[in-house]
Amino acid sequence: MHISRFHYLTQDLPNISHQDLAEIACKNGIKWLQLRVKNKSLDEYLFIAKEVKRITDKYKSTLIINDNVEICKEINADGVHLGKNDLAPLEARKILGSNKIIGATANTVIDILQHQNDGANYIGLGPYKFTNTKKNLSPVLGVEAYTEIFKNNNFQIPIVAIGGIQLADMKILMNTGVYGIAVSSAINLSNQKEKTIADFLQLV
Repeated sequence: MHISRFHYLTQDLPNISHQDLAEIACKNGIKWLQLRVKNKSLDEYLFIAKEVKRITDKYKSTLIINDNVEICKEINADGVHLGKNDLAPLEARKILGSNKIIGATANTVIDILQHQNDGANYIGLGPYKFTNTKKNLSPVLGVEAYTEIFKNNNFQIPIVAIGGIQLADMKILMNTGVYGIAVSSAINLSNQKEKTIADFLQLV
């Protein structure tokens, strides 16, 4: 099961839809898209997810659903990403079966080892920096904590840095030992999304 080194996340924004964000992302070479919808009804989330699935299918990109195992199953997405307060990876696996990708959020070494034991396919480790994208933020890690986490541990699972990551953070982060990077608002809030995407993909 291939896990990309670059994860792109959509987000709720007033002036552009998840569908439009997905189209721009996939059209410009993003091959791993996480649909991250908050504060919408299940019906709305499902509608958006079906539309985005059409887009990711068209561009042969991997589609991961944030938080919602039922929607992942309903639209036959490639997988689900589970936050700290969502279903545990073990439970999600029972619902989704062995072929779906399951990602899980971690903030500490203990979290990583737990998710690894529970059969997650990759870890989103963060937040790297403060981010407005997420409410109820876990303690911010920063580059020192990332370096420390990788220095003494040989994890058997791909670990992706998440949380407030900008272009300027890429080089230093990739040197800590992380497998990959997840980016949301650095692209979504950019006035030149195509260029920003190209710059990120070049650095990964």
